[in-house]
Amino acid sequence: MLGAVRSPGRSPCEHGEIDDRTLRLAAAGDRDASRALVETYQRRVFALASRMLAGRGRATIEDAAQDTFLQVFRQLPGFRAAGPAKLSTWILTIAARRAVDELRRRRPALVADLEPAPDPRSEARGDDRAIRRELIAAIERALRDLSPELRAAFLLREYHGLDYAEIASALAIDLGTVKSRLSRARAALRERLAEVHDAG
Repeated sequence: MLGAVRSPGRSPCEHGEIDDRTLRLAAAGDRDASRALVETYQRRVFALASRMLAGRGRATIEDAAQDTFLQVFRQLPGFRAAGPAKLSTWILTIAARRAVDELRRRRPALVADLEPAPDPRSEARGDDRAIRRELIAAIERALRDLSPELRAAFLLREYHGLDYAEIASALAIDLGTVKSRLSRARAALRERLAEVHDAG
């Protein structure tokens, strides 16, 4: 049902959801519907896994994505389309927990290149690029020092747009804990950015 999940190209519906019929067919084990599900959501799963597990190598990230989708298909018959969570949020929940488990097993690694690749058409001046690299490095240091739980909350909010209630569901914590973790993560980032500014 599920072949090897590899780093995806751009999906034409990467920000959308599969339709109810495709969802039902995938839950019933239909091969084409299952492939459509993977193609629709794999880019978002890889984005989260790559940011959470940066520095651990492509194989680890691909394994995490593969494990995520295996778990998705095991649990898909129990997913309620009429429930409070979108399918994409539910899948990102599984991906986030898989990444947190991986981070807990190993020492934290550097979170690399959180900023999208610069547009080759832009012609930023050399000093602008140097400032950007310095800021990215400061953010990387701050995220590297965060616990897996703080890092997961921050990435789900700032890079994947989940609201507080969705993050609480994803990480199996209450709303107050979400707010606390986001506050602590943002404070760490502000401190790092202040250090860069003061050093400049």
